[in-house]
Amino acid sequence: MNKLDAKTRALIIRLLVEGNSIRATSRIADVSKNTVNKLLIDAGKACAEYHDKHVRNVKASVIQCDEIWSFTYAKQKNVSGAKAAPEGAGDTWTWTAIDSESKLIVSYMVGGRDGEYAIGFMDDLCARLANRVQLTTDGHKAYLEAVEGAFGGDVDYAQLIKLYGEPTGQKGHERKYSPSECTGTKKRAVEGRPDIAKVSTSHVERQNLTMRMHMRRFTRLTNGFSKKVENHMHAVALHFMYYNFVKIHQTLCVTPAMAAGLTDRLWDINDLVAIVDANETAPKKRGPYKKRISK
Repeated sequence: MNKLDAKTRALIIRLLVEGNSIRATSRIADVSKNTVNKLLIDAGKACAEYHDKHVRNVKASVIQCDEIWSFTYAKQKNVSGAKAAPEGAGDTWTWTAIDSESKLIVSYMVGGRDGEYAIGFMDDLCARLANRVQLTTDGHKAYLEAVEGAFGGDVDYAQLIKLYGEPTGQKGHERKYSPSECTGTKKRAVEGRPDIAKVSTSHVERQNLTMRMHMRRFTRLTNGFSKKVENHMHAVALHFMYYNFVKIHQTLCVTPAMAAGLTDRLWDINDLVAIVDANETAPKKRGPYKKRISK
């Protein structure tokens, strides 16, 4: 099988992490959609493995967590009537935990929004931290049991509960394109002694916007949504690898990984290509050639 040269592979990855769809990337890079999709899968696997091994022992003080909605194949209400809907079709949630100081994405998880995923997400986050932190989440009830099970009493945990109302001055069809209006917030200490002044989810919510801008699959009202949940996970893994190690944060003037002390240099797209190449399985050796003797 022919392998793309490093320059083309870097171009494809660059296009994907900058918010282009599979089709747009294939047109710009002049390769087939299958080629782009294959590289996305390889890159996603390599990035997920690298994150799992190296984003460890993170020294942080304030962690913010949130979940962002998207869907796979069809929206949840349409799955029952969809033709040949694959496993995992419907609502797809991405859980994220960000270090407020370095802006590093410490942990992420793709799946449902129930208690089982909350527990798995918090267990993973706790395993990556080097010290006691102040943790803020929204009012999602699944967090309560998950945080208690993962951290025990070794965390300063608070919830920021937002109160919503109907948008004012909007009627008709434009109403469905407008989010509910936030009418107020409540800060509630749950565990330990959290500093109420630092109880916020603004940084992680800003990261939600970054995800929607840099991953076509998260853009609303388009046909660029994921058709398979596995490919959705690969796109998320690639995005967070790019965000943590390659993309310079505008406020910090360095990458989040540099700010968090996980690396001492600025990465580029070629480093991501090198990780993908290193993670590819070496081709199996063929057996000895045997000449066929006709009878």
